[in-house]
Amino acid sequence: MDEGLIRLHVLIDGRVQGVGFRYFVIEKANLLKVGGWVRNTIDGQVEVTGEGTKQSLEKLLVCLQRGPNMAYVTDIQSTWLPATGEFAGFEVKTSWF
Repeated sequence: MDEGLIRLHVLIDGRVQGVGFRYFVIEKANLLKVGGWVRNTIDGQVEVTGEGTKQSLEKLLVCLQRGPNMAYVTDIQSTWLPATGEFAGFEVKTSWF
């Protein structure tokens, strides 16, 4: 595992489901070379876990605070964690429901 990697876990509230948010996240993550996943949660949030450089993840976090054009983000909770190196790419993960 690359020592320069870190993990970011994010929960996003607002109008974030049904507006292309997950595919927006995939596009941004791929551009920033971030590995991980995104999924909808049963309570209407979008959940993101990503690993990459701190700089890349900070850029992704800025994107998540805005979201795609039809989204309206009202709250975002982020947690920084140690990287595990488990991700080969970025994908939509099965939702909790």
